[in-house]
Amino acid sequence: MANQPAPKNRTSKAPKKPAKASSTSKNSVSDKPSGTVRDFAEAAECLKTLAHPVRLRIVQMLLHGRYTVGELAADCEIPDNVGSEHLRLLQRCGFLNSEREGRRVYYAIAEPHLESLMACVQSRFLPSE
Repeated sequence: MANQPAPKNRTSKAPKKPAKASSTSKNSVSDKPSGTVRDFAEAAECLKTLAHPVRLRIVQMLLHGRYTVGELAADCEIPDNVGSEHLRLLQRCGFLNSEREGRRVYYAIAEPHLESLMACVQSRFLPSE
């Protein structure tokens, strides 16, 4: 009969395990980063815009200097009007700005964080030189 208190102790220990788990989950709740799924909606749309090989190449080039539509389109081997559409989409997300000089319009990077994003893409997907 002296063995009977042992199971009581075991059952009394069992509720402590969930208590520890809930206290751990309380810490993880307070430690989680700010933001909600809704907060990321605009970011997701802009990342979708970047998720195109021509637009990635345009961003890569613009990180190294200013270019006109014609220069970018020639490098990407696309017609100028298609290049203009790609640039428009990138501008709409705030990634680029443009500056007119006479009859030419030069495009440049407006979002400085694109440099680190492209560094990640390049290190992962481009062959090492």
